[in-house]
Amino acid sequence: MAARDRLPPWHERHRLPNGRQVHVRPVRPEDADPLRAGYALLEPERLRLRLAGGVAELGPGEAQRLTRLNPRTDFMLVACDPEPPGEAVIAALAHVHTDAAGHRGEFTVLVSRFIAGMGVGRYLLTRLAKWARSRRLDLLQGELPADHTAMLDLARSLGFRTVEDAADPGFVRVSLEPAVR
Repeated sequence: MAARDRLPPWHERHRLPNGRQVHVRPVRPEDADPLRAGYALLEPERLRLRLAGGVAELGPGEAQRLTRLNPRTDFMLVACDPEPPGEAVIAALAHVHTDAAGHRGEFTVLVSRFIAGMGVGRYLLTRLAKWARSRRLDLLQGELPADHTAMLDLARSLGFRTVEDAADPGFVRVSLEPAVR
């Protein structure tokens, strides 16, 4: 592969089953407006509402917060059209927030209803697990809606186990111990 064809770290091209290509890359500050524009299409809705602080629409301040993350405690990938940051439609996001010590991470994966069921959630969750291993996290966990069986099955297929301590009775906590010993 020629040097000009190499992508920066955490930048990847991913082809969907329908032939459409998406770029997976870290979120950028320029993504605030496109994230706001497409946020209502991301699912599952209950996780989207949690990420936005309980509101249905993402406000400018919240969009800025999500696109200007602290690299010591946060990592977010977006799946988007192959357009420059700030112009690309964001079709999915995957976010991990770690504790201050960097031992445990809490993840969220949201996928647009227009590409749901095409493997983007699986792809993003595997990338988060890879990132967690690279950071030597002891635990990567998330809460998934109890009725979202496809996402629960996906998490289990990737080695996540179900834990019975979800804070909300409508959710199931899943966890993975990604650290290499």
